[in-house]
Amino acid sequence: MPAERLQKIIAAAGIASRRKAEQLITSGLVSVNGQTVTELGSKADPALDNIKVNGKPLSGPERHVYLLLHKPKGYVTTVTDPEGRPTVLDLVRGVAARIYPVGRLDYLSEGLLLLTNDGELAQKLMHASSHVPKTYLVKISGKATEAEIDKLRGGIKLPSERAPLKTPEGHAPKAPARRRSAAVKTAPARIKLLREAANPWYEATLIEGRNRQIRRMFEVIGHHVEKIKRVRYGPLTLDVEPGKFRHLTAKEVAQLKDTGRSGRRSP
Repeated sequence: MPAERLQKIIAAAGIASRRKAEQLITSGLVSVNGQTVTELGSKADPALDNIKVNGKPLSGPERHVYLLLHKPKGYVTTVTDPEGRPTVLDLVRGVAARIYPVGRLDYLSEGLLLLTNDGELAQKLMHASSHVPKTYLVKISGKATEAEIDKLRGGIKLPSERAPLKTPEGHAPKAPARRRSAAVKTAPARIKLLREAANPWYEATLIEGRNRQIRRMFEVIGHHVEKIKRVRYGPLTLDVEPGKFRHLTAKEVAQLKDTGRSGRRSP
């Protein structure tokens, strides 16, 4: 087997995503044949070299697992939660592989969530350049005018917000330290009215995934979001009951990989 970059080997073994694997390397937690390696360009041959992560020998590549989960409200999209709230991994007990959520749905949102141990694919899908279309059903408080919705369709400037600082593991620290994110303009979105009512429903398709993006977009035009449900992610469509999951088909995995390579430039 030819030598490959260490972060790719670690991701293929299901230890962590490629980005997390890079952090493990630069933190001095990876060794090859007894020598600590901290350079990201370093390569190794998993068939010949003795690779250890956190002092533990690296096993061979895991069989990749791809799950479609219907996340209910009241679950956090993380592996663990310092506040003790239930996580999406609590819903997929019995899956032997160490899987991770791809992207996020906030605590009060529900819908389609992809989980996998394919770190390389996860990184490609979450990269800003992938432009994976994501479709949501959104219920707002009060009627929005067509002019207000047109602002969202064309891209709207989101004000900066206070965001918790992150530890390397991705959890918020115990200290209340916070940093302000920069104001940004959203990419064009496809939004159509689904149900006319005092509190109407819309279908919104985005090609980016900023923190609380849909909630913040509607807040800018003066409307609180009451409910959010993601019903499509790239080629995948939500087709299981809340709290349930299923394995992707080989065809769906191939479609996802094609989406991760090419992306889509418009919603």
